[in-house]
Amino acid sequence: MASQDWLSKDFYAVLGVPKEADEAAIKKAYRKLARKLHPDQNAGDPKAEERFKEIGEAYAVLSDPDERHQYDQLRAMTTGGARFTAGPGGAGGGFEDVFSGMFGNGGNMRFNTGGRGGAGGAGPTPDLQDLLGGLFGGAGQGGAGGFGGDPYGGFGGDPYGGYGAPRGPRRGADVSARTTLDFRQAVQGDTVTLATGDGDRLTTRIPAGVKDGQKIRLRGKGQPGGPGAERGDLILTVAVTPHPVFGRDGDNLTVDLPVTFAEAALGATVSVPTLSGTAVRVKVAPGTPSGRVLRIKGRGVKHAKGDGDLLAKVQVIVPQRLTDEAREALERLRDQEEGLDPRAELFAKAAH
Repeated sequence: MASQDWLSKDFYAVLGVPKEADEAAIKKAYRKLARKLHPDQNAGDPKAEERFKEIGEAYAVLSDPDERHQYDQLRAMTTGGARFTAGPGGAGGGFEDVFSGMFGNGGNMRFNTGGRGGAGGAGPTPDLQDLLGGLFGGAGQGGAGGFGGDPYGGFGGDPYGGYGAPRGPRRGADVSARTTLDFRQAVQGDTVTLATGDGDRLTTRIPAGVKDGQKIRLRGKGQPGGPGAERGDLILTVAVTPHPVFGRDGDNLTVDLPVTFAEAALGATVSVPTLSGTAVRVKVAPGTPSGRVLRIKGRGVKHAKGDGDLLAKVQVIVPQRLTDEAREALERLRDQEEGLDPRAELFAKAAH
């Protein structure tokens, strides 16, 4: 999502948290909503799917301290926190008042909006379009980090970038965008359509195995350059929402596998779910303890470099209710183990 879209979206309201919420509160709110709105829990509900994407976008920005700071600054400019004036006689603060507060210059920074050196031959002052380009991700060549803009990447289409000498045709500015994928889309790959700032739509393929926070460079999809110059690139940041069952460890997928006490003690062959929707059978050896990891080859992330595995972590389930026969059997087992202390080795090591 391009940063220009931030001005129209209240990410705090989307997650239902106050503006001063800390990182832990934001994460807690996001996880609660993600569980409630996840597509696997709301099949066929387009409203839930749209809300799911919205909270993913909001969390991707608010969970990043730098981007959250930038978002707050941009929102402040449009909600009464700052105003731009046409000249020194206007009411309120001018450009220098806004940016001195943002960059800590104590009101001493001055900006050259005329595109030439300062008065009296003092040399060029900082170029406003370069400063704004750095703030909004345009690297001194673009507008507010979005799509489109004039072909020279500056304010007002100045081909000389605010200075007296021409630089020649300049490459178009890189722009930033975000998209949110669910866990399955990220692992298996998917085709997504992005809405650009100038009303166009861009369709691109997301490769299988993309990770949360990963940046993908789309060549030639940024702002147009000067005459004869190439377009900039689109830097797409991918946010991946969590899955209620599966996790990820590099190219391996992870899953907690519940087994009964009898299955763990005596051994069994049990079914394990996979992300593709099919089940695989895996053997649990007799005496398998809780926490042991069973590796299922080739059931992880699939891509050209090779397939990952599915790691099933055994979780021995303690029965909550026992029949009379089961209780008697466990009592006989306890009596047979009398004198066996499973914690003896633990205490022996702790004493050293």
